[in-house]
Amino acid sequence: MSDKISRIYNRNQFDCDSCRYQFSVTAGTMFADSHLPLWKWFLATYLICESRKGMSANQISRVIGVSYKTAWYLCHRIRAAMKEVDVPKLEGTIEMDETYVGGKKHGAGVRGRGAKKEVVIGIRQRGGDLRFFHAPNAKSVTLRKYIRDNIGDDVEVLVTDDFSAYQYAVKDRPIEKRHVTIKHSSGEYVHGDIYTNTVESAFSLLKRGIIGTWHRVSAKHLEAYLDEMCWRFNNRKNPYLFRDTLLKMLEAKHVEYKQLTSSAA
Repeated sequence: MSDKISRIYNRNQFDCDSCRYQFSVTAGTMFADSHLPLWKWFLATYLICESRKGMSANQISRVIGVSYKTAWYLCHRIRAAMKEVDVPKLEGTIEMDETYVGGKKHGAGVRGRGAKKEVVIGIRQRGGDLRFFHAPNAKSVTLRKYIRDNIGDDVEVLVTDDFSAYQYAVKDRPIEKRHVTIKHSSGEYVHGDIYTNTVESAFSLLKRGIIGTWHRVSAKHLEAYLDEMCWRFNNRKNPYLFRDTLLKMLEAKHVEYKQLTSSAA
């Protein structure tokens, strides 16, 4: 390869002066194999970034003038770029809780931990970042893993409700001495600074997105929607959110349509 190139004006491409390889500005990015004009990519990205509860593929389809299939694939490729990796452990005051989304209830009045739904673990640093995880269950060994991976042992305090699994999840760890609970089972929701209201408000936003915007989210793709919600939430005060999202898209791995539609979990 040469560090000198020539421009092919009539094709909006460039030519390497050494090997004569022809390429465009989208080479090596997720835009490279797309037939969509870049302005449609950018508009879809902007709409997803600026919509507090997200945008459905149907909405994107109508606004930018593409088929539903194209819009659905476009949205998932943007979400794939929103996934945050190598994030530091949370500090300060941390709230942790779990919620249940999707699926169908089995049996009259079955709700919460007794319902056949997907488990979402939420961890939120007060005044800081939010993290959502699609978990296989809410058992103590599972909660322990998310605590270990996301919360430092020297945090000021970890607040949860009185679900017994949290007690076992922190047992015999330094964070156990900093763990406090709010007794939801007794109808207590606030006791001074002890509450889980901020992580629960994030759950409410998520559920409004699922019910009011996306309408239905499959278990296979739930993690992608959680990544989108967290990226937008954690950058809610970032005036350069659109720009920063585009920069992540330039570096994101290519996601194939067949990979998204495969029946494999």
